[in-house]
Amino acid sequence: MEKTLAIIWYSFTSGSRQLADAARGGAVEAGGVDVRLLAAEDAESADLLNADGYIFVCPENLAAIAGVMKAFFDRTYYDVLGQIEGRPYAAMICAGSDGSNAQRQLERIATGWRLKRVAETRIVNVKAQTKEEILSPKQIDEAELAEAHVLGETLAAGLDLGVF
Repeated sequence: MEKTLAIIWYSFTSGSRQLADAARGGAVEAGGVDVRLLAAEDAESADLLNADGYIFVCPENLAAIAGVMKAFFDRTYYDVLGQIEGRPYAAMICAGSDGSNAQRQLERIATGWRLKRVAETRIVNVKAQTKEEILSPKQIDEAELAEAHVLGETLAAGLDLGVF
């Protein structure tokens, strides 16, 4: 039976969306799994229950995971608690300067679900410091997009081969 990889993302200035799209490209290229790219505001508990692995992608906002992504976790957390334990996940944070607190928050949520982190959480620092830089559309550099592609490829291949 084909496995499913859910890539759940939120993006305000397109940086996280570019990372999610790159991960999706890698997962599709790897083949062997059904890849679902889901906006956090649309994703539901059933999407988590029907997936075999996850990639979570979101921006850091005010030193935390962005509110829309947090709302996704709040909305689904208890519905799936105890039902997705042991499933693999990876995450990417698009940050303006640091991203470490957002990383800690996301990883704590995943730990509460008893998910299995299969790759280090990537923090992509876009170095946005001014109001204008923070609010402007982002362009993620090719090297970071290539890493996101590999992450998607890795998760998909691991699911397909039963490694995770």
